[in-house]
Amino acid sequence: MTTHTELPSMRESLLDVAGKKIFVAETGGGPPVLLLHGGGPGASGVSNYQRNIAELAKEYRVIVPDLPGYGRSTKGIDLTDPFGSLADAIRGLLDALGLDKAHMVGNSYGGACALRLALDTPDRVDRMVLMGPGGIGTTRALPTPGLNSLLNYYSGDGPSRPKLEKFIRNYLVFNAADVPDSVVDARYRDSVDPEVVAAPPLRRPKSLRALWKMDFTRDARLSRLPVPTLVLWGAADQVNRSSGGRMLAERMPNCDLYEVANTGHWVQFERAVLFNRLCADFLAGRR
Repeated sequence: MTTHTELPSMRESLLDVAGKKIFVAETGGGPPVLLLHGGGPGASGVSNYQRNIAELAKEYRVIVPDLPGYGRSTKGIDLTDPFGSLADAIRGLLDALGLDKAHMVGNSYGGACALRLALDTPDRVDRMVLMGPGGIGTTRALPTPGLNSLLNYYSGDGPSRPKLEKFIRNYLVFNAADVPDSVVDARYRDSVDPEVVAAPPLRRPKSLRALWKMDFTRDARLSRLPVPTLVLWGAADQVNRSSGGRMLAERMPNCDLYEVANTGHWVQFERAVLFNRLCADFLAGRR
């Protein structure tokens, strides 16, 4: 049975970024790396990277924000350009932390945030690791059942624990037994925060223009992006299709692709030992 290192003690702060509050937890020393979490109901930074923080902190200054709309950060984002809104907030966070640039690690929604930040301001991103990022080929195929489950969480009869558990166990991971009930419980509690219910941060695009803007494979800048990038994608991802990894590798000039067998959408959680090693080595330029 795989064992996972306990979370270290972390310094917590609530930073002002363009009039909004961004919650940040950090630990470790060395080159700064931001861990950007996914956009599923009840997601937050530390919970999404609970199996990675301690290992990465042995070599890096690990900075884990709650993205706008999630956790302890201010709720609400610009839904006409959600990836741009998230990227602007994280760029502002770099400024608030006094960082000219940093490594970016992003899963799903956080991966889309990191990629948009790199496209808009490549000088602010050192190296980048993306795990099943959002916005890859989204105008080229219908949404997956897993993505529909995620997007429908707040609609219909509204949020519920069974609804969230179905998304996590049936779609988020390859092996449902790998997710403790405590993770589902914690995410459900956060997902029904009245402020989140009133303004869910991840929703279906409201226009074709917004949808087009949310597909990075339509962005000509992708083929010129100089940032060294490692893409990790679960071969059994049921939220964002693993074919997105090949789309990125074919378009980005400095992109390595690693497809992970018997793994779903949550590579950093499901295959933590492998992820921690690949991520640490890639960010250090050892591979």
